[in-house]
Amino acid sequence: MARALFRIGPGIRRIRRSHREVGVMRSEVLIVGAGPTGLVLALWLTRLGVGVRIIDKTSAPGTTSRALAVQARTLEFYRQLDLADAVVERGHKVPAVNLWVKGERAAQVEFDTVGVGLTPYPFLHVFPQGQHERLLIERLEAAGVFVQRDTELLRFCDEGDHVTGYLRGPDGSEQPWQASYIAGCDGARSLVRETIGADFPGGTYKQVFYVADVEAEGPSIDGQLHIDLDEADFLAVFPLAGAHCARFIGTVRDERAEHAETLKFEDVSDRAIQHLQLTVRAVHWFSTYHVHHRVTEHFRHGRAFLLGDAAHIHSPAGGQGMNTGIGDAINLAWKLAAVLAGRAPERLLDSYEAERIGFARRLVATTDRVFTFATMDGHLADIVRTRLAPILIPALTHFEAAREFLFRTVSQITLDYREGPLSAGSAGKLHGGDRLPWVRMGETDNFAVFTSVNWQAHIYGNASAELVEYCAGRGLALHVFDWQAPCGAAGLTRDALYLLRPDTYIALVDASASPQGLDGYLAAHGIKLSPS
Repeated sequence: MARALFRIGPGIRRIRRSHREVGVMRSEVLIVGAGPTGLVLALWLTRLGVGVRIIDKTSAPGTTSRALAVQARTLEFYRQLDLADAVVERGHKVPAVNLWVKGERAAQVEFDTVGVGLTPYPFLHVFPQGQHERLLIERLEAAGVFVQRDTELLRFCDEGDHVTGYLRGPDGSEQPWQASYIAGCDGARSLVRETIGADFPGGTYKQVFYVADVEAEGPSIDGQLHIDLDEADFLAVFPLAGAHCARFIGTVRDERAEHAETLKFEDVSDRAIQHLQLTVRAVHWFSTYHVHHRVTEHFRHGRAFLLGDAAHIHSPAGGQGMNTGIGDAINLAWKLAAVLAGRAPERLLDSYEAERIGFARRLVATTDRVFTFATMDGHLADIVRTRLAPILIPALTHFEAAREFLFRTVSQITLDYREGPLSAGSAGKLHGGDRLPWVRMGETDNFAVFTSVNWQAHIYGNASAELVEYCAGRGLALHVFDWQAPCGAAGLTRDALYLLRPDTYIALVDASASPQGLDGYLAAHGIKLSPS
């Protein structure tokens, strides 16, 4: 339990959401695109007192989508805004992944225990994007912010001290809108990206995929994830909330792929469906699509930022896409809020690209390898999938280190910013830029104090009177936890200081826990902990 707690005083000053200047409407941040990335950015900024306008050219939120998985790291972020419980309650925990070969279940990897001890959310969680967006919209509207629908960004220009965007509203008229910054959350065909002239290198896989929401029966409709690795068509069956409900994601092969845009579910080969012993009773949604792998050259240009699919797109392997966009939004939100409130210099915003672009590139490379393994053609590929994978994958997961590596990678809790410009110091296994390890402490845990989106400091052991006085005098929340055996097992160092950023990554590790070290870090980065 935390023995001492000093909370930050008054929050960031709240600035009016919009006002008129010489007939031009204005907000601090203009968010283009109301998918999960844009909605999370709007929600975080609003919580931090930043005035936003969020627009989307569609007339209503999407009711169908391909994004399903909400990873553990995303749920940890959502806990900061009291969102995690709602996502867990409305979604579906997936206890295991099953691999099928030649019509039989060849292997099973249990997920309900693989992440225990690493995170409060040690499971694979399915929460379809359509439902996810509706929940985010509910929370945003409760905070007084509404998505402006049927509103399209036509163009914008960076005028040095602000951005002017030109919007076409529901009535077809054009309206200028000024903002301090513009955030492009507008997808793979991003107008914001095109305007700043950022290339989008990469390519498109030759395979055509289909996605279908169905009602079905069979042994693979059991609340678990099932993947057919046969030499026929690739097929993954994801459980959805509701009896007999599932989502199919599969390949379209042969000459049918040449006419993918006109295909119906009845036109898709049923070989893999038969292998999984499925009987489809109803199809509620069906669509085909190509899979791309691209990362833009820059995530920022002047006062414009790119997030989510506007910055990076990749295969759906591992359920990483939506979660990565949400990670972009949370990384950028606290930095924008600090700069806009005068609590950090403009150069803080440069760290957004520095921290996120490397992760995006590594992610695209990783999902590319997994995607290629699952879908490549040829006799050798079939042997690897049907004979070797069902033996090797379960064997590897018998080793704790292999299970932990798998979970850490998929859940995104392994992501760190060690090489980032905001990361400093080390002690034991932990470095500045690492995710703070999760530690259970009796009936609670050390993440329970992440109920705000502000800077805070942690000590596991004892804090000096000088450090306590320094934090109290500067409005920095200091949490001092009793040292327990799980702390050392998680990699924490006794009595060391961990300065936590608003996104709960470690900014500074200082084994001496000195006020001087903390003061030097804040001064070097121009961070002010109290409102100016």
